[in-house]
This record gives sequence, structure tokens and C-alpha cells, in this order.
Amino acid sequence: MLDLLKGIRVVSFNHFLLGPVGIQALGDLGADVIAVETPDGAWQRHWSGANKFADGQSMLFLVGNRNKRSVALDLKSDKGKEIALELCQTADVVSENFRPGVMERLGLGYERLKALKPSLIFASASGFGATGPYVERPGQDLMIQAMFGLAKITGDAERGPRTVGVSAADHHGAALFAMGVLAALVRRARTGQGCRVDANLMQASMDLQAESMTCFFNGGRSASEVPPKYVAGWYYPAPYGIYPTKDGHLAISLGSLETLAKALGDPRIATVSDTEAFGARRNELADMVAACTRRRTNAEWMAIMEPLKIWHGPVRGYAEIAEDPQVKHNKALVTVKGATGTPVTFVNHPIQYDGQAAEVGLPPQPLGAQTGEVLGELGIAAAEQDALEKAGVIRRHRA
Repeated sequence: MLDLLKGIRVVSFNHFLLGPVGIQALGDLGADVIAVETPDGAWQRHWSGANKFADGQSMLFLVGNRNKRSVALDLKSDKGKEIALELCQTADVVSENFRPGVMERLGLGYERLKALKPSLIFASASGFGATGPYVERPGQDLMIQAMFGLAKITGDAERGPRTVGVSAADHHGAALFAMGVLAALVRRARTGQGCRVDANLMQASMDLQAESMTCFFNGGRSASEVPPKYVAGWYYPAPYGIYPTKDGHLAISLGSLETLAKALGDPRIATVSDTEAFGARRNELADMVAACTRRRTNAEWMAIMEPLKIWHGPVRGYAEIAEDPQVKHNKALVTVKGATGTPVTFVNHPIQYDGQAAEVGLPPQPLGAQTGEVLGELGIAAAEQDALEKAGVIRRHRA
């Protein structure tokens, strides 16, 4: 197990996707992450992508809940709030992604916790930020992609806007969320000063488009941000994009037009200037390339392009990706025995440290699996835990 954050405790009140995935990264790095859920379980336990469950475990739950201990606690009860407050005071980081104001109503807001522990890092994730005109609006990945550019630039002229095929703002937001917490931990180590960290989906989606937006707002505007057919984006020249082949699709990236003309066997391609490839002849050039690529298979084109040093790559699905030798070498996908005994496969923590990949020390846990353990660390004896469970304040998992 990685130990970069050994000794750091994170108490997480996160649900949905951004918060759990962001805090999971800290668990991957060795932090002691305590995930606090309601006795009914957090939302992500009950909704699953493709409506598929692995031995009762939802896909959404599996995505962001490894390397965490699970505590089930009724935060609506006075005793539950009291226990949560005590738990927060043992933490280096308290993290949440409720709507703004919920933690304050629970008596666990930043100002109260900061007064009790000035060195605490309080990390919040939201749709639009902690303040501002949209603060009461629900923030969700699909709406964010639609409202802040991703759906527009991912669409095309024929079909109109189209979202990225994953929760891109959530996943990128999670990485930014973890980065913000890590930056705050570095400053605290230097100064002892706590910090409030705020991340949001809106700015995560815009950060993903920094190249495109910087071009747009600094003189590169076109009639539309919708990319032309085949080309990868509105601000790219042809042939930079995805093209149909005899048995699939092929990405064509960088290389001179003269070399590409030689590879594809169409001298007309070499007559297009670099300036025209950005503008006047972009669509024409893309159509010429597509007409050529349809004639051969991916493998045939790759054999031609590789020695000519044209940057290219086949469009592949997940089953092919799982067999990729570099994916295996990097341990980018890991399969472990899950908490229920069923093997589960995860997308691994994406960074290596001294050549070491992260491990799944604790697969996503059954609800309340560590409630007794964590409450015991707070000095709450077994007999009192029994009474609390009988009253519905806590929930403990029994195998």
C-alpha cells in the first residue's frame, strides 16, 4: 500500500460521484478515509450505471468507495450529530458535497469546525460554488456539460450538441478536488494553518476546455464552436480528427500533408496549404482523407503510417483496451476480491510513485462495516453502541 498520506485522517460526508471519487484518491495514497453515510446508505449505493449490480453492489458505488472505512450514522438525530462532531475533531480533513448550507444545518459547518480545530481543512464540492446566483441550483454533470460548453464542442453539425460519453465534469472535478486538498495539506504542514477548499462542477467543465476557450477568447473565434465533420475540434485544422476505415475508425493526428498524401495515395492532399487546412479548404481536405481511409482496414493503414511517422491510432473499445500491453504494464486496471467475495475490476489510481502503482487495500465496504471499529476509537463502548443501534442512530454491518 502507498503511504504518502499515512497519518492523515479524512472524514467524508460525500455522495454521488465527484466527492467520493476525489476523496478516494486520498485513500489510494494512504489516508485513513472514514465515509459517513445514513443508515439507509448513500445515494450512490442505490443507483447503478447500465442498471447492473455486482453481487448487490452498484457500479456508482464501486467507482468511488475503495480504500475507505464505512460508518452508518443518522445525522438527523441529536446523538448522531454529536458523534459526527466528535469524529470531525479527530480529522485532518472534513469533506462534503451536500448543497451549500446543509453542513451548517447539521451543526458541522466550516466556521464551527474551524473554531474547534483551526488547523482543519474543510473541503466542499458543489455544482457552481459556495456562493453566487446559482448557489441553490442543483448541479449535475449532464446539465453542466450542456450549460458550459462541453456538449456544444463535442457535437457536430449534422446531429447537434452531444455530451461526452462519461461524467467528464464529475471525474475532472474529483481530480481538482483532491488537488485542492493536497495543496491545503502542504500549506498546513508548513504553517499549521487550516483552509477551506471549494471545488465545483462548473469550473471543472470549463477547465477541461481551457485550450479551446483560450483560443476563442483571444482572437480565434469562428462562426460556431461545433467542429466540422471528421475534425476533432472547431479550432483544429484538417486532417486532425477521426476517419472511417474499412473495419472501424482511425485517428489521424500530426504529420505533414505531403507525407499524408503519400501514405493515402492521393496527391491532391499535398496541394492544401497549412493556412487552408485551418479554414478555406478544411472541410474539403477532411472529405478527401475520409474517402481514402475507407479503402483499407485499420491494421493496413497502421502498417503504412508507422514507418512514415504519421501520428495515428485506432479507435478501440473497452474489451480491447483491457488487453493492451501498456495498460497491463501500468496496472491501469486492477481486479481484486470484493467485499462480498465477487471479483471486481477498478480503474486504478492513475499516478505511480517511485515506480509503484496504488493498490486496493480495502475494496468498497458494506454499509456500516467499520461503524463499531470507528466508534470504538472514539471511546464508545460496545454496550453503548448496542443501545445506539437499537435507537436507529447507527448501523453496524454483520457478515
